[in-house]
Amino acid sequence: MPGDALGEAKLARARGGDEGAFHELTEPHRRELQLHCYRILGSIQDAEDLVQETLVAAWRGFDTFEGRASMRSWLYRIATNRCLNALRARSRRPKEVRSMSDALEPTRLIEPVWLEPYPDVLLEELADAAPGPDARYEARESIELAFIVALHALPPRQRVALVLCDVLGFRLAEAAEMLDAGETSVKGALQRARAALKERLPDADRERAPRPGSASERRTVGRFADAVGNGDVAELLALLTDDARLTMPPLPLEYQGHDAIGAFLRHREEVRGRPLRVVPTRANTQPAFGCYLPDTQSGIAHAHALFVLTLEGDRVSAITWFGDNSVFPHFGLPRTRIFP
Repeated sequence: MPGDALGEAKLARARGGDEGAFHELTEPHRRELQLHCYRILGSIQDAEDLVQETLVAAWRGFDTFEGRASMRSWLYRIATNRCLNALRARSRRPKEVRSMSDALEPTRLIEPVWLEPYPDVLLEELADAAPGPDARYEARESIELAFIVALHALPPRQRVALVLCDVLGFRLAEAAEMLDAGETSVKGALQRARAALKERLPDADRERAPRPGSASERRTVGRFADAVGNGDVAELLALLTDDARLTMPPLPLEYQGHDAIGAFLRHREEVRGRPLRVVPTRANTQPAFGCYLPDTQSGIAHAHALFVLTLEGDRVSAITWFGDNSVFPHFGLPRTRIFP
């Protein structure tokens, strides 16, 4: 049976209540929908929950799918509006930012960003769905931490308009239909989002990160891991660019430059009383480490934090520290570990 006929047969079965047929139609889109929800919400757990809500809503409302748009577009419409609803609910219940009571004075205070890292292992499972021809950002660029942080400084409607049009490449008319809004309204939100993002993203003339998995990346990341494990702050600082930054979402603290970052790292080592042990992983297409704090009595190391490196050439330009160790299972990292 030709492919189109097979697709129509599945649609007919799904409309008739066949959950297996519905699963075959929607499952290929699950991972890209999860990434879409993460870009908007900034949380891997919230993204998983919203994808599940999207698929439940799609199943219950499958009789409304007329086939005028693609299955993918229809699912994106449901997911996008569910994300907007979640952001509205979140704004009515603002989270309290826990302070770090013993933190050193930062270089500056910044706006809190509620953000979690995204495991690269989930990117590997993405279906081969290239962005539309109107997309302005490459797939890799639009998941990097700098992009996600800049994206989350935008109001929800602007954030969604930019993701739909400039990341996924939907046409303006398609985005307006998904959002049940006029094209003029969506175009205005998109223009404001583009202007704001341009101000927040790193300068284009900065040195690019080495290719993932390249010898250059491995050397820098290996030196960084050894320095952390040895508690060698001087070696860590030698790997940083002059204007390197250290942030800890959602804490509104930023440390910039060798002096500020060095003082912070030495202070944290004094507080812990022992060096961290690290396990390499990847997040947001960037090198990352799961950090464990060894128990001096039992020898068991417990999940402590996860940090992500932003590289420029063979130097580290940013360290993003995520203190919520609940994300470890998403990276395939255990809660406890015994190191040799």
